[in-house]
Parts: sequence; structure tokens; C-alpha cells
Amino acid sequence: MKKAFPVYDICSLSDHQHDDLLISRFAPYLQKHQNLSMAHKHSFYHVVFFTEGGGTHAIDFKSFAVKPYQIYFMVPGQVHSWSFDGPVDGYIINFSASFFQSFLLRPDYLDNLPFFTGNVDDEVINLNTNLHRQVVDLFEQLVTESNHIGRMGMDLIKAMMLQLFILVARQGEGKQSLAPNYNYTLLQSFRKLTDKNFATLKLPKDYAALLYITPNHLNAMCNDILGISAGDVIRNRVILEAKRLLVNLDLNITAIAGQLNFADNSYFTKFFKKHTGQTPEEFRKNALSHDSN
Repeated sequence: MKKAFPVYDICSLSDHQHDDLLISRFAPYLQKHQNLSMAHKHSFYHVVFFTEGGGTHAIDFKSFAVKPYQIYFMVPGQVHSWSFDGPVDGYIINFSASFFQSFLLRPDYLDNLPFFTGNVDDEVINLNTNLHRQVVDLFEQLVTESNHIGRMGMDLIKAMMLQLFILVARQGEGKQSLAPNYNYTLLQSFRKLTDKNFATLKLPKDYAALLYITPNHLNAMCNDILGISAGDVIRNRVILEAKRLLVNLDLNITAIAGQLNFADNSYFTKFFKKHTGQTPEEFRKNALSHDSN
């Protein structure tokens, strides 16, 4: 059983001289980093496109079946693991949070893409057939350019990555158009605020005040778009962070309860079991035994 929950940065995974970027075909990357099958965190953005293979991969403890021409996106801080059946191939891009900052006028550009919000259900996309060839060709160009970076090569790589992101984002336009643009933007702002403040702000009225709307508006918006209340969004974020912390064996339950601003161990345990059906200890044991299999 592993002693600590690993957090990887790009430098620890790459032989390249570029600290902000790693682009590779997936099979050789997987062969070199077989230890990454167990749950771990990334400090960078992580994109994987499967062209063949099967099995499962999990993001923030939600499992997805691996399929050819499936692409998934992860933001820094998310927990990830995979279990493949037989040979798997495709492409991988890892890039730092600062990679596009000097290239784009809008520093929050990536945050506004539908699959870089940190919401797991939006991060795994099965590409439409008409995009298969175009996306494979883009990845091939990215691999070639990253192996032999020429004049203005990093700018070309960034431009091709943005082309890839926009192509995939366009596929999901129909899904997003179901929500009014104003409320969709408001929901993204609410999620960003919960990411920053979930440990200290636990009530919808606190977030409604930060967004300059009424608690009723916030709750109605969450119910309309997500099918759950604003309170559930906040509680789900607390539970997610608890799960992320529980797979770190360097932290005991008391320390985790403290980090999440629970008054005591008992209250945290009751809260966690109510919303997951397991005690924190049971979740930790099951998560680690799954990793060791």
C-alpha cells in the first residue's frame, strides 16, 4: 500500500526541456509511466485522446468506460486513475496553468471552455464521426512540432491546441444552448467561487451575495441547469475535496475535518456518511484497495 498520495508536475513526467508542455503518443507515455494507473493528482492541465483501447478511467472518483475517439480534459488539482483492458493508444497533452498566459489577452479563456470548468460530467467527450480525422491530424501535427520545435514553434503549438479545443467545444454547442447565456455565465462564476471558498462559505446566501443576486435566483438557476439545488452544489464540492484529501495517507481524519472547517471529527464523519453512504475510513480503505488491485 502506498504511503502518500502522489501529485505530479510536468517536469516529473517529461524528458523534454520544456517545463510547461508535454505532448506524446499515449502508448509510449503509458509504457514509461505505468505507476500513473493508481490515483494521483496533476498540477497541470491534462488532455488525453483515445484512438484504440478499452477499460476504465476515473476523474474525481467518477468512472468512465474507455472508447476509441473519446477525449477527456482535466484541470489542475483533479484526482485521476485508470485501468485499461489490453493495448491502448492515442495522444496526450500536459500543459501548465501558465502556458497560454502570455499568448492570450484573456487570462480566463480556458476557464470559459465547457470542458475546462472542473465539472466531471463535461470533461469526457465522445467525438462525432466527422471530427475523427481532423482531430487525429491535429494531434499528429502537435507531436511532430513538439519533437522538432522550429522558429515560432511554441506559438504554432499553442495555435493548434486552441484549434483543437475550439473544434471540440463546438461539438457541445447544442448542449450549452439549452441554458440562457447569462445564467450559464453566472453558474460558471458560482462554481469558481465554490472552488475557492467551499471550506469557509457553506450557505447559498453567502454566494448569492458575492454574485449580487438573490438566494432564490441562485437556487432556481442551479435547479434549472443542473437539476440540483445551490446547497447541493456547495455540499458536493465539500464532499469532493474530502475524497481528494482522504486518499492522502499523510493526513488523518481529524486533520481533514479541520481543513474543511468542520467543528469536530464526529460532525465531519456524519456529514460524509450522509452524502456518500460510507464513513471517511471506509471510503479511504475502499479507494486504496481499488488502487492496489
